[in-house]
Amino acid sequence: MTVETNLPVDREYIRSFSAEKGEGQWLADLRLAALEKAEELPLPKADKTKITNWNFTQFPSHTVTSEPFSSLEELPEEVKTLINMEEANKTLYIQRNQTPAFLSISEELAEQGVIFTDIATAVREHSDLVQKYFMTSAVQPDEHKLTALHAALMNGGAFLYVPKNVEVKEPIQAVYLQDNSEAALFNHVLVVADDNSAVTYVENYVSTVAAESGVVNIVAEVIAGTNAKVVYGAVDNLASGTTTYVNRRGVTGRDARIEWALGMMNDGDTVSENVTNLIGDGSFADTKQVVVGRGSQSQNFTTKVVHFGKHTEGYILKHGVMKDAAKSIFNGIGKIEHGASKSNAEQESRVLMLSEKARGDANPILLIDEDDVTAGHAASVGRVDPLQLYYLMSRGISRHEAERLIIHGFLAPVVEKMPIEGVKQQLTRVIERKVR
Repeated sequence: MTVETNLPVDREYIRSFSAEKGEGQWLADLRLAALEKAEELPLPKADKTKITNWNFTQFPSHTVTSEPFSSLEELPEEVKTLINMEEANKTLYIQRNQTPAFLSISEELAEQGVIFTDIATAVREHSDLVQKYFMTSAVQPDEHKLTALHAALMNGGAFLYVPKNVEVKEPIQAVYLQDNSEAALFNHVLVVADDNSAVTYVENYVSTVAAESGVVNIVAEVIAGTNAKVVYGAVDNLASGTTTYVNRRGVTGRDARIEWALGMMNDGDTVSENVTNLIGDGSFADTKQVVVGRGSQSQNFTTKVVHFGKHTEGYILKHGVMKDAAKSIFNGIGKIEHGASKSNAEQESRVLMLSEKARGDANPILLIDEDDVTAGHAASVGRVDPLQLYYLMSRGISRHEAERLIIHGFLAPVVEKMPIEGVKQQLTRVIERKVR
């Protein structure tokens, strides 16, 4: 059985939507070409997960109208807990469904030439810069149906540009709030760190309402120039009933670094791709990922580092916990291309299952086309040790509390290594809610 895959929009709608946004002809043409591709291309291949009956294309509305926030005091409590309300000169973007609802950028960053704004404004005001990087070198519109659909229907997101030789010391944050059950989100985040620059970007996806047939399609592109450093943190916490496709991809120049700190806490079915292409010699990628699955959700996570340049290093560390009847596939791929000599690909995946119906599968894969390299992997899948439970319960701790302690202990080695303090704190709170 498959769900209906006919697209709910046509070429005329795309033309009208692009014109209303004041987009340049280049983006209107890209959208129209992508729409044609979306009708022809297959879904991505999610290893060991059947996604043909998942709903990626049918949604109540492509756009909804939401009121902006005049001040941070108007934010719902779920959002207030994610940001530092006391910090006066913060750089922060809040999107409410598809509406840019709040934006502030520090005077210091503005004077240094840093650009941080919603993606629609960026397309209008910095068209040439966006066009240079938008779905050109990281993610391509014609990879499969979901990337094409994303390019055609993009209706939200953010643009961050850090000029050459600028080091942003404080994290830049974006919060994507979904508080309308009819809001379909096709969010595009584009982070460009020019040569010798550095930035930390943190994003939160949070739902305050459940959706019966919600659709979220996220693409994030990170471009790190020569000797640039990008630390990218994310905590995804979307509601059950929402089918999510998320593709976060990075490209590195010579001696560049991209570090990912990802907390995948959605309650609905999710397909996630996180790929870093180490193009420049001496470049570096590090991915740390934490997952908690519960209920009857099904998830598929692919984390991949591809080594093209010489002396490149790629590290993957993933821990996942499955509760109830949740199912997850964890694919870790380290690929060293021919010519990428002296490179190092390392990965570790651990999955803990808390019930008989829970399922987790860790698949470490090494693809080596070069001789003079270093590579290694480790993976484990198992259930809670009954002796651990017995020991804790014999000390007067309830079974539920004992499981909670074991989960925190299992995830702590990854959470504690997260490079962003705010992401650590947010993950700890979200994990606590999910295991209660």
